[in-house]
Amino acid sequence: MTDEPNKRGPKPKELKPVEGLLGLEIGRGDTKNTVPPDQVYELVTLGLNSKEIARFYGVTDDSVRRNFAAEIAKGEVYQKIKLRRAMFKNATEHMNAAVQIFLAKAVLGMSETGSSENTVLPWIEEDQQEQTNEESAEQSTGQ
Repeated sequence: MTDEPNKRGPKPKELKPVEGLLGLEIGRGDTKNTVPPDQVYELVTLGLNSKEIARFYGVTDDSVRRNFAAEIAKGEVYQKIKLRRAMFKNATEHMNAAVQIFLAKAVLGMSETGSSENTVLPWIEEDQQEQTNEESAEQSTGQ
């Protein structure tokens, strides 16, 4: 695609080996720094944002966001997955009540008032539900 003569725009940057790592040269003139994409991904998974990563490598925030958009997006998704795993483990295996309450509200749509459209109690069996429906029908006809 980049070899097409009518193609406009800058040529994609190529990874260059620096100190045993492959990275992109970011910056202009004498201020070029090499930034490895895999390290950008790792830093994002640790919770750093593009401004912090840019400061660490001595480049601009725009350069980091433009050249490493895929790594940043993938790192942010992995960070959320990792956090969710930890929360579920904390709620289910360590029986942390605060995390259980938070997840019940956030994931199950439950509320403290108990009036939620999405609330489905997992311990109600179908036959118990039918029995409850029969009892309410009897009460409405008996009154």
